[in-house]
Amino acid sequence: MKRIAIYCGSATPADPVYIEAARMVGHSLASRGIGVVYGGGRLGLMGAVADSALAAGGEVIGVIPTSLVNAEVAHKGLTSLEVVDTMHERKARFVELADGFINLPGGTGTMDELWEALSWAQLGYHSDPIGLLNIAGYYDKLVEFWEHMGNVGFVRPQHQGLLLVDDDLDGLLDKLTNAQPTVPIIHMKREDL
Repeated sequence: MKRIAIYCGSATPADPVYIEAARMVGHSLASRGIGVVYGGGRLGLMGAVADSALAAGGEVIGVIPTSLVNAEVAHKGLTSLEVVDTMHERKARFVELADGFINLPGGTGTMDELWEALSWAQLGYHSDPIGLLNIAGYYDKLVEFWEHMGNVGFVRPQHQGLLLVDDDLDGLLDKLTNAQPTVPIIHMKREDL
């Protein structure tokens, strides 16, 4: 993998385990020569991933909507910062720039990015693997819910394996590297995303 999109929160939780994990992810990806694509922010887990990847000599590409640049949350020291008009454009750029996705803990924006990546994969708009790094059990209930959706019949059996989960980055990277696309890819134009 050349680049991985990292979805994570712009908040800094009270428990330092989340910031420490975000720093470890940024450093580890850079050490492996894997570039980071992320939301372009300088705060919270987003900033921790970016800063640690940059400190380890890694490539970090931020993609941020104009409204967030104007709110003064953009990271100014990245390898490159792309400014787009909308959140939808931001997510489309993540798909174009990255070879896979890793979700770290976050809030509603992080969940939105995760569900859209999964939805697009189910529909065949991309074939990139999608992983959850389950730091301190943060995603336990979400993983249970994903399985429940499958058990009820809202996630087809062939799509159940789209969400890769591990509590260890090395294990998750192995899963992402070895993942096989489960649906045919629809060749879409950027404006269709």
